[in-house]
Amino acid sequence: MKLFQPLTGRSLRRRPKVPPRPAPPEPRINERIRVPEVRLIDEEGRQIGIVKTSEALAMARQRDVDLVEVAAQANPPVARLMDFGRFKYEQSKKEREARKHQQNVQLREVRMKPKIDDHDIDFKTRIAAKLLKGGDKVKITVMFRGREITHPQIGKNLIDRVVKSLEHIATVEKDAVLEGRHMTVILAPDKKKLAALARAATQQGAGPAQAAEEEDEAVAAAAAAAPVVGDDAADADDTSDGDDAEGDD
Repeated sequence: MKLFQPLTGRSLRRRPKVPPRPAPPEPRINERIRVPEVRLIDEEGRQIGIVKTSEALAMARQRDVDLVEVAAQANPPVARLMDFGRFKYEQSKKEREARKHQQNVQLREVRMKPKIDDHDIDFKTRIAAKLLKGGDKVKITVMFRGREITHPQIGKNLIDRVVKSLEHIATVEKDAVLEGRHMTVILAPDKKKLAALARAATQQGAGPAQAAEEEDEAVAAAAAAAPVVGDDAADADDTSDGDDAEGDD
């Protein structure tokens, strides 16, 4: 009798979790600085010169600040007089602000079928445009079913049409390629073109068509639901019979 079942399927393909990076070591401060002398810098950034560490510590206590080793590898090490608690707070604040402004670029997918009608092509193109304007890359996928695969040029013409409609805000990062029953192209937002478009809209005012696009709740909802390429959910959808999350044609 077998006591253990062999692992199969997705469990064998799972990537091991990458351990988090260790935090950088804290600089030595005050009595933890054990070298006999340091090159001292005061609170204003002025060079005081090489002094005994004991004298630097006495100066720090007198001024009610900390002695912080800022360059341990120098000879002698460089130390600075500062309010270390305030310094750490300001540094943490800057890091939080930097993370806020960091854009998490994802690869999102917009799917369609070769027999899609003009109205739905326009709708899918607007979804892709919204994703690109939001800073994400977009993978346009044409899904062939049955004998449709014998006419790949239909999918290529469809992709070319969508790419041409988006050339004012995007660039082709990966050219159209047929993989199995899917033909795909990857578009990336063109920051220069988007900035020029934003400047023109500011100077001239948004036209009615653009305003309508921004207010289109259906496009916004479909863009929010567009799968992220690489997610398990997206992979599961790829194995279906071709119906996508956006309410396809």
